[in-house]
Amino acid sequence: MESHNLAKILNQELIRKKINTSFDISLNQELIFSFGSHSQTPRFSLHLKSKALSALRSLDELKIAEAYINGHFEIEGDVEEAFKLREILVSKNPFFYLWNVFVRSTFFGQVKSDRKWISAHYDHGDELYFSFMDKTRTYSQGIFEDDREELETAMIRKHQFAYDACGLKPGLKVLDIGGGWGSFCEYAGKKGVNVTSITISKDSQKYINNLIDQQELPCQVVNAHFLEYHSEKKFDAIINMGVTEHLPNYRKTLDKYVKLLKPGGKVYLDASASDVKYNFSTYINKYIYPGNPSPLCLHDYLSHLANTSLELEVLHNDGRNYYLTAKKWCEKFEKNAEHIKIQYPDLFRIFKLYLYGTAHAFKYRSMTAYRLVLNLPK
Repeated sequence: MESHNLAKILNQELIRKKINTSFDISLNQELIFSFGSHSQTPRFSLHLKSKALSALRSLDELKIAEAYINGHFEIEGDVEEAFKLREILVSKNPFFYLWNVFVRSTFFGQVKSDRKWISAHYDHGDELYFSFMDKTRTYSQGIFEDDREELETAMIRKHQFAYDACGLKPGLKVLDIGGGWGSFCEYAGKKGVNVTSITISKDSQKYINNLIDQQELPCQVVNAHFLEYHSEKKFDAIINMGVTEHLPNYRKTLDKYVKLLKPGGKVYLDASASDVKYNFSTYINKYIYPGNPSPLCLHDYLSHLANTSLELEVLHNDGRNYYLTAKKWCEKFEKNAEHIKIQYPDLFRIFKLYLYGTAHAFKYRSMTAYRLVLNLPK
């Protein structure tokens, strides 16, 4: 009876949303539902255990994600295609959303909360991230000139774009916000730029310190939150690759840029984006980026920008670039799947959903991304 109800609910929603795909669902190895033309080979199959039925019947994205994480069903075939089913799902967790986005940071403080939240994502171990990232270790979108390009090529192009857009040259002083695994620090440091990377991840700080020592870069890394960071000398440029999502208070962030920049200095930033602020799914907030991260809401950001002395100099839409980046992350993740399962058994399914969900969001434009260059006039 439960399986019959599930089939009925799915069929109604798939037709109503005009989902164009073909797939099968089996329960305990017995086919219970098939969708799409009979002449089509199913693009994917969902193999359910009995415990998965109630989750799928709810159409609740978080419940279904947790059923997958707990091994209550498997996805066989084209995983990216399977994410088309996301279009019929809903989030039914408003209290979880309100607690994470507004209450916790208000009661415990944004900076203190960020230290806990960032650690929860970035301190899993470097090898987990290296299992899907390219050799540049860049954790944001590349810039592609051709869809068939290697991810490393696109990332090097992005670094060069930021370098050129900010007018960098040897000897200039640059602040790198959220240094990650030292990708920009290494790129610009090798060219003689004095980079100060700031991070609130202990793993990140350790990695960048080792990188600086090994390559004798004219750089340093400081454990500090951007909103609390102070420097006696101002910077020629600020680089922010994929950290704006963790700085949802645009007024404070932009004011901090002005305080830290020399007149004539520039800010490069890139970020995933949405028309609505705090638009990450409940799954992302619970399992990937806990707390109150927010995709860049461009119209809100530009409204705050207009109240500062900063000027918008460059704006690019990078939605397609982010999709290609996420797709290539997924491909590398699959190549290393067996190793990841062994080394990170508790995180394998969590990150698989995260990476494929990211690719889906950018492919079908529920998310986009932007590259901005800001200028502080002399």
